[in-house]
Amino acid sequence: MKTNSKKRVLTQSQKTMVFILSMALFGMADLITEIVPEFAIGPIEFSVSYFAFIPLTLCILFEPLYAALGACFGEVIFADLLMGDFGGLGELEGFIELAIGLYIAGLLVKDPKNRRQIAIAVLVGVGVDQMLSSIVDISKVWIGIEELEAIPGLPKSILLLEGLSFINEMVITGFIFGLIPTLYLVPRLHGKIEPLLGIKPRTELESTSMMELLTPKLIVSSVLFAFIAAISEFMSEMDINFGVWEPEFLDKYGQEFIWVGILVAGVVFAAAIIYMMNNRDKKAVTE
Repeated sequence: MKTNSKKRVLTQSQKTMVFILSMALFGMADLITEIVPEFAIGPIEFSVSYFAFIPLTLCILFEPLYAALGACFGEVIFADLLMGDFGGLGELEGFIELAIGLYIAGLLVKDPKNRRQIAIAVLVGVGVDQMLSSIVDISKVWIGIEELEAIPGLPKSILLLEGLSFINEMVITGFIFGLIPTLYLVPRLHGKIEPLLGIKPRTELESTSMMELLTPKLIVSSVLFAFIAAISEFMSEMDINFGVWEPEFLDKYGQEFIWVGILVAGVVFAAAIIYMMNNRDKKAVTE
C-alpha cells in the first residue's frame, strides 16, 4: 500500500479556526432554515431540517472531527441558546447524531475530486443522522415513554410514520440540500479555498479509505455515543431534564429577532476569515 510522506497535518490553531468557521456558517444557515417556508401535500409536511451541504463540504475539505463538532456547536449556540430555545439534556441527542453522521461522511471521501465518493459520503452521513433519530423515536414509542402521534389519513404505525419521515428527510435534506450542492462545491473549492486559510489541500493518498474507516474503535465509539444520545432523549421525555434555556425575550421581540442571530453568526464568520488570512500573510512574510 502506498503511503504519503508529506501527509497534511493541521496545527491546533488551524483546527480551532476550522471549528469556528463551521460553527458560524452552520449556525447562520440553521437560523435561515427557520424562516424558510414549509408546505404540505395532504398529511405529509415538507420542510428543511438543515442545510447539510455546508458542514459536509467543510468536513470533506478540511478536518472532519473539528468541522463536525463546530457545526453541532453552531446549532446549539446560534439557533438554540441565542434564540432562547434550548431544550437542555434533550438537545444532546441531535448533537451526537449529527456529529457522528458528519464525521463519518468526512472520513469516507478518499479523493475530494471524486464525485462518486462525495455522493456516497453525503448520503451515508445524512442517512446515519436520520437513521439514529428514527431508531430513538421508534424506541420511545415502543418503550412507552412517548405516545404515537399519528398523521391523519395514515395507519397508526410508528414504523410507517418513521419510514415516511426518513424518506422525506433523505430527499430534502440529503439530496436537495445535501448531495446536489456538495457535488458542485467540493470539486470546485478543493485546492482553492484551503490555501486562503493557510491549509494544504487534502491529497488522495493521505485520506482514509472505505475499509480503513470501519475500524473497531470507530464502530464501538459510534455505538456508545448513539446509546448516550438515546438515553439523554429518554430522560428528557421522562421530565428528567436540566439546562433548559427558554427566556421570554422572544415573545417581546418576535420572530424578527432571528436576524440578530444571523448577523452575529455572520460577524463571527467574517472575523475568523480575516484573522486566518492575516495570519497566513504574516507567515508568508517570515518564511
